[in-house]
Amino acid sequence: MRVSVLIGLAVSLAAPFTAWTWTPAFPGDLTVYGSPAVLQYICLGAAVLAALYALAAAGLPYLGWLAPRGAVRGLRWSSLAAAGATWFTLAAIAVELGGLVHLEPGGWAAGAGTALMATAACLVPDDTRAPLPVEPSESRGRRQVVLERTLITAICLGAMLVLNFGIATAHTEEFVAYLLAAALAVRALNLSGALAGLTALGTRNRTATAAGALVAAMAFPLAQTSGQYTSIAVNVLIFAAVALGLNIVVGLVGLLDLGYVAFLGVGAYTAALVSGSVYAQFSGARLPFWAAVLLAMAFSALAGVVIGAPTLRLHGDYLAIVTLGFGEIFRITVNNLDGTSGPALTRGPNGISQIPDLEVLGFDFGATHRVLGVELGRFANYYLLLLAVVALVVFVFTRVNESRIGRAWIALREDEKAATAMGIDGFSYKLLAFALGAALAGAAGAVQAHVTTTVVPESYLFTGTAPPNSAFLLAAVVLGGMGTVSGPVLGAALLYLVPAKFQFFQEYQLLLFGLTLILIMRFRPEGLIPNRRRQMELHS
Repeated sequence: MRVSVLIGLAVSLAAPFTAWTWTPAFPGDLTVYGSPAVLQYICLGAAVLAALYALAAAGLPYLGWLAPRGAVRGLRWSSLAAAGATWFTLAAIAVELGGLVHLEPGGWAAGAGTALMATAACLVPDDTRAPLPVEPSESRGRRQVVLERTLITAICLGAMLVLNFGIATAHTEEFVAYLLAAALAVRALNLSGALAGLTALGTRNRTATAAGALVAAMAFPLAQTSGQYTSIAVNVLIFAAVALGLNIVVGLVGLLDLGYVAFLGVGAYTAALVSGSVYAQFSGARLPFWAAVLLAMAFSALAGVVIGAPTLRLHGDYLAIVTLGFGEIFRITVNNLDGTSGPALTRGPNGISQIPDLEVLGFDFGATHRVLGVELGRFANYYLLLLAVVALVVFVFTRVNESRIGRAWIALREDEKAATAMGIDGFSYKLLAFALGAALAGAAGAVQAHVTTTVVPESYLFTGTAPPNSAFLLAAVVLGGMGTVSGPVLGAALLYLVPAKFQFFQEYQLLLFGLTLILIMRFRPEGLIPNRRRQMELHS
């Protein structure tokens, strides 16, 4: 079987450098010899990972980090990643061009090689073993600490490049193949123990991990050749910041809030009214950015207190219905503040438009700047600003989570009656969570108003075909992993990026969204990045 794996692997590594079809009509132009197209690069990357696992299974030194729990299962799933991406590409060629006759010999060789490799890998005897004990942090020398921190930075930058490759795919076929290969490759890394090893590495070096992730995120705009995907990244960061705020209410306290997008709207409208827009009611009172953000956070927190004070004594479904009603009341209210149905404040359905770009310390976020030889456009400027906002939200969430207040919230989430019996004032702590989560959403809304340059009521629905809305925000928290920092960020990225890449599924997005949630809740109920306590509760 191992010989068959090697034969299939050799073919899989060579086939991407051949032509898979004869016509450039198929997206990506797979007709060139010696220069792989995007789809072929995806298949090649999965095959390279399979090759690494094959070498690790053969006992090659210096690859033990890739398979702490055994290399065979990693080999199987990475082989399936290569086979899945390859056979999806071949099937797409046959369907879109009208038959298998449009495949060149290179395409047939790629299909046969990956099929042989995957089949033989599944028949190789399993070598799963218990991982070696983790070395205590205190026993590490200075050289090892420096090496680990350098490795963490390299991993973060590599992950950013892989993510950027997927985001920059120009065709739906390429993005589907990327998702398929990435999902199976992550499965391979997980079963082989590589992800657990990286998690332990990051835990031992939390500060270096946070710094490496921040450096990689800041490098993202530099890897973009146009503003198209930087604009998507800007919206993802807005969505992620709001999802992290909701994570305080849902993930830490366990309160089901179905109208959370209203707090984003409060922040956006507050910032728009003091932005200096000619359509704003207070067009002559343009506040500096820091004052507008603080004002937006204050009004959002006040809205959280107003809705929370009379309702937080409710529980479960009753609280969810009240918060759902609040979200609709906000949208209807700003829709009626048009000077006809109510006071002239928000211009009703027309909203507030022509919101000017931010200007902080003479830096115009709407203009193109050259910083250290790198040209930053409008969306790149806002991306870096929102990165700072998300970093602030993450800092607040982390510090609160590890504080006495955070432990009180978790106690209320686990058993409110027991927590109250131990002296925790449940109402006050829940009200504080509502106010803090709303304030963080308001900060994101203040920046969103300037990014979109228009604020309208229909942007703040309970549900819709695209985020942000309350249903998608809640789904981002649950899908990513409640009570974690990286979970809602990942969930927000997926729920914003996938609809943006699958625009041809516009009429079926909510159907696919529902099916995805059903599958996730069935096979990964604790979320993609689970909280350890919740994972132990759901899995014996």
